Amino acid sequence: MVLVESLHRHAARDANASRFLKTCIIEASVLPAVARRAAELRRRARAGSAVDALVVALAEPGGTVLTGDRADLEMLAAHADGVAVEVV
Repeated sequence: MVLVESLHRHAARDANASRFLKTCIIEASVLPAVARRAAELRRRARAGSAVDALVVALAEPGGTVLTGDRADLEMLAAHADGVAVEVV
């Protein structure tokens, strides 16, 4: 889901994202417990998309989420276990 929202399937537009993805740990599937946690974060924050909530849930505990649009992610992270949000 995150890659669908992040990529354009255009080599030039995706170049930076592709370089960045090589440094990431990619979760190819989401466990039901993580999906439930994302739903809980979304309910508690009363904000954010399913993708935003999932990204924050996957960053728990103590991870950092990189974004260009921090508003919803910060609201979700406020209810998460030590998740920081950094603007890039």
